[in-house]
Amino acid sequence: MGDYQGVFERYEKKYLLTPGQYRALRREMEGRTEPDQYGRSTVCSVYFDTPSYRLIRRSLEKPSYKEKLRLRCYGEVSGGDPVFVELKKKCGGIVYKRRVQMTLDEAEAYLYRGQPAADPSQITREIDWFCHFYGEIAPRMLITCERVALCGVRDEGLRVTFDRDIRWREEALSLREGVWGDPLLRPGERLMEIKAPGALPLWLADALSGQGVFPISFSKYGSAYCQKVGGSAPADDRDLKEKGASICA
Repeated sequence: MGDYQGVFERYEKKYLLTPGQYRALRREMEGRTEPDQYGRSTVCSVYFDTPSYRLIRRSLEKPSYKEKLRLRCYGEVSGGDPVFVELKKKCGGIVYKRRVQMTLDEAEAYLYRGQPAADPSQITREIDWFCHFYGEIAPRMLITCERVALCGVRDEGLRVTFDRDIRWREEALSLREGVWGDPLLRPGERLMEIKAPGALPLWLADALSGQGVFPISFSKYGSAYCQKVGGSAPADDRDLKEKGASICA
């Protein structure tokens, strides 16, 4: 296991963008944001759940507290490459994320086969407790997307991501298996996520308002689960984009 690990506390808001809104917002962000350490990348995430999908079903009920466990990589990976094990919690509108870096081999031994963490830490102990509490935690879904990630030039802590070509699948649930699956959004649409330690910068709030872009409650895993059980894409209902709407949060 690598020595990288992190704890994050921030507000996160999501927005579903048309191609025109995306282009307009990118223009507004020129000079105010720059690519972060990942820039353009393919993001692959394996989500873990119980056999009855207890975690995502609970999340869809919109509780005040919810949590999820995932394994994430950026770009293609093989056994010795770094990946991130992430325990993400949301409470009272604030997102708390515990993240620890491992090699893919170490992460699969830990999460898929139940072996002890190669380098135990406070974060892995929290993950161990999570798995023990819910029981029978295993990989249930893999979600991929093409991402552009930006950070604020002068606004410390600001991070903006744009995801397109979001796909999901329930088979071949290994990060080694490449990018393929069923689409989650319409062609050309993007999911924008804004992460900030507090209120949005005024320039960004004005840009969103000017484009008629309002936050929605959206979860990739939740939306994919809705497709799985309902056979249709929740995001196809464009009236859900109105302010305050939710799309399988």
